[in-house]
Amino acid sequence: MEFRHLGRSGLMVSELAYGNWITHGSQVEEDAAAACVRAALDVGITTFDTADVYAGTRAEAVLGRALKGERREGLEIFTKVYWATGPGRNDRGLSRKHIMESINGSLRRLQTEYVDLYQAHRYDYETPLEETMQAFADIVHSGKAHYIGVSEWTASQIRAGWELAQDLKIPFVSNQPQYSMLWRVIEAEVVPTSIELGVGQVVFSPIAQGVLTGKYEPGKQPPAGSRATDDKSGANFISRWMSDEVLSTVQQLKPLAEQAGLSPAQLAVAWVLQNDNVSAAIIGASRPEQVHDNAKASGVKLEADLMKAIDQVLDPITERDPAKTESPAKRP
Repeated sequence: MEFRHLGRSGLMVSELAYGNWITHGSQVEEDAAAACVRAALDVGITTFDTADVYAGTRAEAVLGRALKGERREGLEIFTKVYWATGPGRNDRGLSRKHIMESINGSLRRLQTEYVDLYQAHRYDYETPLEETMQAFADIVHSGKAHYIGVSEWTASQIRAGWELAQDLKIPFVSNQPQYSMLWRVIEAEVVPTSIELGVGQVVFSPIAQGVLTGKYEPGKQPPAGSRATDDKSGANFISRWMSDEVLSTVQQLKPLAEQAGLSPAQLAVAWVLQNDNVSAAIIGASRPEQVHDNAKASGVKLEADLMKAIDQVLDPITERDPAKTESPAKRP
């Protein structure tokens, strides 16, 4: 397993992070989830990403139990706050009240005294940014989080938050966006701004919810038990890529993966890691063998000719325009 700095900070993270958005506490049973965490540790992954909203807070609790007994200093644990975690009006967003209550709940479920990275899961248009950043500063200064980051913020939002963080003397080090061969929206504005500010990307869905594995074939029903057939595991999220046009195009990546000595999934993960602004790519799994397979993408260098060939195949179906993206509030 290779390691990278998180942005321009001194924090080192495994370039593959293990995430449990749509697995722990919902799609797979706890024993299977624990086995996947064990597999992640076995291949050298030390960075684990979750959020309070995943599986209605259950994902954090499952991860906390799975990591219990591990040397805490040898792990980097990330979680997030924003989405609703209860029925009350203040059980959501980035108000001081919700942030302060949420960090305590997350620490309790994760069975840890601190998280390494605490992230704003979306931008809150109803709360002054100054209030949000002051709350994050108080959490960092209290020792409950070492660093702060955001998820799916625009370039201008990242800059505004970063500037306030500088004033408050806290390390704003990361953004967590969707990024894959098929979804390159961050390349236009977010990545250049982040490079300037020293913010690293911790990207999710590098395999486009499994589409880039090639297992979804045009004209055929999705495999039973796959994410495309399970509302709890992201069927709505994956639907944008389930057209025959996209699936047919993705099939053309298989010989390119073979040329590189990789599986299609490994090629997809390795591809996002070629971007120097990517600090880590988040992988998920419902079976330990998926973790072992994806881990082989770590340290892979893709030749320029192969990167060009991938672009030639995918350019007709690749989303690059920030103006055409969905509202960030609609995505997990």
